[in-house]
Amino acid sequence: MSACWIAVASAEHVRRGRRDGFMQVNHGKAAPLRRIKPGDGIVYYSPTTILGEKDGLQAFTAIGTVREGEPYQGDMGGGFTPFRRDVDWAPAQEAPIKPLLEELAFTAGKSNWGYQLRFGLFEITDHDFRLIADAMGAGMETAS
Repeated sequence: MSACWIAVASAEHVRRGRRDGFMQVNHGKAAPLRRIKPGDGIVYYSPTTILGEKDGLQAFTAIGTVREGEPYQGDMGGGFTPFRRDVDWAPAQEAPIKPLLEELAFTAGKSNWGYQLRFGLFEITDHDFRLIADAMGAGMETAS
């Protein structure tokens, strides 16, 4: 893997992407997906189970590797054609973020640890990717 990323979406949306082998970010915008390259690692964080609900899920819900190819548009019906990238999702269990807050570089020592997650997509360290993969039981490898 050359880079590792966290994307943010409700667990319901992530589960659909896992089932169908794709990812979407920022309500289907193309520009963020162009930052991601084939071979990059991707982890999804889900603050909630269903978009708009406040159930406090706060868990990592998918992990995988971006496949070859460029972003493309998918059809979700009703004229909604969000941009996607294909992903090889690893077998993994959902894992809560709270036990990892003091170990992850992007959250350690931060009382407002959720701030960065509001951007919907951001790069993380190999170390953070490995910690999350281990918590999810995924056994993913990184660039280092």
